[in-house]
Amino acid sequence: MNRKFRLSTALDIDDLLMECIPYAIRLANEKYKFDPPLTIYEVDRWGKLGTRADVIFEFFTEEFFRTQPVIQGAKEFVRKLSQLTEVFVCTSVYPEFMSIRIQRIMKEFPEIPQDHIYMGSRKDKINVDILFDDGMHNVFQSNATYPILMRKPWNQDATGVLAVNTYDEFLKLVEVIAEGYNLKPGQIDPEVPGVVVLVGPSGSGKNEIARYLVKKSRAFEKLISYTTDATVGIQGGEWYHYISVEAFREMCENGEMFESTVYAGHHYGSSKADVEKILESGKNVLTVMDICGAMALKTHFPKVTTVYIKQNKRELLENLLKKPLSLDEKVRRILALEAEEKNAEICDYTVKVTTYEAAAKEILEGLFGKKRKRK
Repeated sequence: MNRKFRLSTALDIDDLLMECIPYAIRLANEKYKFDPPLTIYEVDRWGKLGTRADVIFEFFTEEFFRTQPVIQGAKEFVRKLSQLTEVFVCTSVYPEFMSIRIQRIMKEFPEIPQDHIYMGSRKDKINVDILFDDGMHNVFQSNATYPILMRKPWNQDATGVLAVNTYDEFLKLVEVIAEGYNLKPGQIDPEVPGVVVLVGPSGSGKNEIARYLVKKSRAFEKLISYTTDATVGIQGGEWYHYISVEAFREMCENGEMFESTVYAGHHYGSSKADVEKILESGKNVLTVMDICGAMALKTHFPKVTTVYIKQNKRELLENLLKKPLSLDEKVRRILALEAEEKNAEICDYTVKVTTYEAAAKEILEGLFGKKRKRK
């Protein structure tokens, strides 16, 4: 079955295609000689914070908007995206600078038609298939079928939404969405190992099912990822190494992490070298991730199968409430459930849980050729 229409995508500008916060921080450091220098991590939410980072707002002048640098790779990203979807821009800027913003967009991104440029902050009124934005309020309020967040320090608290860290991850996600009606994931080739990712909301039983898979099949080796969540990393350390936030950021900045995400305020990430080591041993990688990590895997590795774990709602809530989490964190995860349920649409398989052992058996049958089941 072929789609009879092109997908439409609305893009933000500030900190998605053109530098905004990082540029203002550089200008502030040059003017005020902060010691230590002001960093992007100090802007952990949008708006005035009552900290020294508030100084960045004084730089949002006419000259600022005329000279905003285009983010590295943004032009090539727009060219590639234009081949996959119809591209629009929806951007908010002070009224007196709107003409400057439009001129910059037309100059830097000629693939975007002038009549596809919308100015304003009410992005919930834009009727598109995909919204790509770094503002989590825009993503949460969007009416797009697939609102997708570009991870930045100021949206790290966003939980349960589709999110990516790079343009390549976003393009891979668009490909998965565009081909969703035609996806026919193959069975695992015993001679060519791949990666299997279990995806699902907190309390769905992903880790328990993964344990059964490792126990039942020697074809798998579990990937040990990294987290800043001490509860998961220390008490449940069979799937995660616990590291500090500073060590996590250092690994990301050094390029050691091929993917990283934030769930309920905690960082999670995986090392490409760790995945390659398992594959080179001849085994299939088994890992538990959110949809963002799963899309990053699809970006970096050729054979990745995603399995969405669908748990009975009552059982899911009971499991979640039993977790040793703060009340605030439990509330965040419950509020994220509806958004996470949509992730089943872009996974290769969906498995409904009756028991963890039965779910593991169904996954093995689907992946290795016995009574293969599709969602």
